[in-house]
Amino acid sequence: MLLLLITSDKKGLFLNGLFLSYRDPLLGLITLVAFVFAISFITYSFSLYKEKKARGEYRKLLKRFELGNLKEDDYVHLYATYNLPFDSIVLLASTFLYKGEYNKAISVYQALLEHVNDKVKKEELLELLGKTYFKGGFLQRAKDIYLQILKFSPRNEEVLTYLLYTYEKLKELESAKAILSSLEELGQDIKLEKAYINALGVAYNPILSFEKKTKKLFELFKENASIERLLVGFLLRFNKQEFWENLKIFDLSKHLDLLWFLDFNDVDFDCVSESKLLSELYTAKAYINAKEQSDIFVLDVLIALRKNHSKARADLNFEFICQKCKKVFPMYNTRCPQCHSILNSKVQAVLTRSLLEKNQSLQ
Repeated sequence: MLLLLITSDKKGLFLNGLFLSYRDPLLGLITLVAFVFAISFITYSFSLYKEKKARGEYRKLLKRFELGNLKEDDYVHLYATYNLPFDSIVLLASTFLYKGEYNKAISVYQALLEHVNDKVKKEELLELLGKTYFKGGFLQRAKDIYLQILKFSPRNEEVLTYLLYTYEKLKELESAKAILSSLEELGQDIKLEKAYINALGVAYNPILSFEKKTKKLFELFKENASIERLLVGFLLRFNKQEFWENLKIFDLSKHLDLLWFLDFNDVDFDCVSESKLLSELYTAKAYINAKEQSDIFVLDVLIALRKNHSKARADLNFEFICQKCKKVFPMYNTRCPQCHSILNSKVQAVLTRSLLEKNQSLQ
């Protein structure tokens, strides 16, 4: 119950009653809740307004800078003017790289380097620039970039690894060996890489004779059988007699492409007669007539065609599947272009039309 001050003035009576009612705890709580609700509603409404406005500005920005029409300078403009996150700009710039427009990607990274001051971001940009040079075939520039990064970040394993790939492509194999030592100190398993680089060093050595190269490659093969493809490729190119004499130590199914494209005069048919696979292979190629069928489907088809049609219009072609990343390539690569794994490609024979028929169809 409200206590009213008894006065003769009605106005004073009302004000005094109101003043006393303000002291009621329940009314005070209701007033506080209402005040908080009003503030929250205003804040929420304002945030909705800001979000709607930001979305509108973002749509205008996207309309102005359509991804397909962005030029090199636009990326820097987006970063410097609109303060877009660095990672977003780098992701946008990578579209040039994925489209194979390496020169444009290089221009973007170089321009961004002039506007970025953070050391971590600069190192990231330099790494991206180095990889772009590497993928674009600018190997000397890639090498210079990686060496520059290693001056202030000598334990950067990814940069060391790409520098190794670069030295390999430049055939600077002594430098590659030095990088392998650094990676080994950082705890990486370099056993296969070391055998591979050593084998390349022997094969590319201009001083060693073919006989000495053959001997050293056999020694490396005994230490690490993974380099078999390098050894077989070298022998079939430079020392075929050694290949045929050591035929039984090789897994011939891994080298069907090399054996298929051998010239008739380079084949030792006495050795072929002792190998079921080679007998089937060269029967399918019509070098000999030793087998009626094959367990390998494509060879079986070709043998049947040779048997029933003297002028078979089929031939073999080969695909190479990286057993690590599963990418398929039309040519054999000792190092996978995609995942950079070594000597990891599986040879897959595929039927195709003969070259003679293809030439006739174009006439």
